[in-house]
Amino acid sequence: VQLQASGGGLVQAGGSLRLSCATSANRLSINRMGWYRQAPGKQRELVATITSGGITNYADSVKGRFTISRDNAKIAVYLQMNSLKPEDIAVYYCNVRLRSGIHYWGQGTQVTVSS
Repeated sequence: VQLQASGGGLVQAGGSLRLSCATSANRLSINRMGWYRQAPGKQRELVATITSGGITNYADSVKGRFTISRDNAKIAVYLQMNSLKPEDIAVYYCNVRLRSGIHYWGQGTQVTVSS
């Protein structure tokens, strides 16, 4: 299973970015897709997930600012990030969890927010 993430970059505080992630996983085998991030010197943390049924979950720190969505036809997941803050600086990783319980990770995309 492969994941290809894109959309990171440099933005000013208060700005927006949209991350995209496409996967080669079989759509019917996917239980959940999501985004995680890892800031320098910190552990990887959950940002947002979305189940095959469309149920979403967000970290408290991004609620109201980030929106996760998925395109089942394209087998892709997106993260719309608004009102970005310097504390959002991290490498963002796309994740796919299959119904078997196996996880797969994308290569990571850097998000940098200038204050």
